[in-house]
Amino acid sequence: MPKFAANLTMLFNEVPFMERFALAAKAGFKGVEYLFPYDFDREALRAALDLHGLTQVLHNLPAGNWAGGERGIAVLPDRIDEFRRGVATAIEYATALGCKQVNCLSGIAPVGVSDDVLRTTFVSNLKLAAEEFEKHGIRLLIEPINRFDIPGFYLNTPDQAASIIAEVGSDNLFIQYDLYHQQRTGGELIGTFRKHQAKIAHVQLADNPGRNEPGTGEIAWPFVFRTLDALGYDGWIGCEYKPRTTTAEGLGWLTDIGR
Repeated sequence: MPKFAANLTMLFNEVPFMERFALAAKAGFKGVEYLFPYDFDREALRAALDLHGLTQVLHNLPAGNWAGGERGIAVLPDRIDEFRRGVATAIEYATALGCKQVNCLSGIAPVGVSDDVLRTTFVSNLKLAAEEFEKHGIRLLIEPINRFDIPGFYLNTPDQAASIIAEVGSDNLFIQYDLYHQQRTGGELIGTFRKHQAKIAHVQLADNPGRNEPGTGEIAWPFVFRTLDALGYDGWIGCEYKPRTTTAEGLGWLTDIGR
């Protein structure tokens, strides 16, 4: 059965960030993920993981000015040096935290730049990052995100991601498959997973509509979990949803599947 990781950016956000590790462990999670670790001391994060017996499952590469609306810089031709510095920083944190997967957000396509230039930039950056991460035993992931939530986001579908991975030509580049984003983009959650399973290294979830916890929307979660298990997926599933009320009140779905 897949393992569930609490996304601490989204869950338990009624308390300060460093207090969320304890709550995740208390709720029964064995792993955690979150957007970015870079505002926190590496040793303090590692101590929290060790204290509560948690695995650091995933975090993202530095993604530019997040508060200012940027959602990644990997496709931006004028930010290549910054991207490369971010690779080095991400490796430092991932190594300190024992994190074996780092996600690269492509970014929002800037107006007036051709798709050829954007793709060339993205592919070049991914080649460098995949090679550098591989030296440290860390997998690099890319995540398709729907354009309703992030208008203009460059990478939208697993098919597009697979095409880019083929062009990069690295054995160390994989897909982060977010079930919520796939549901909004085109549905066919299981069919799409089957098609790209060989390159899917991480799965995330939220229900739709609303991006709340499983059981609040239209997705048939018992079927999804059962089928992922039957297909042999034994990786982590990151719970990247917005609790409809509080995190604790919305954890019934986790209890229902025996976690």
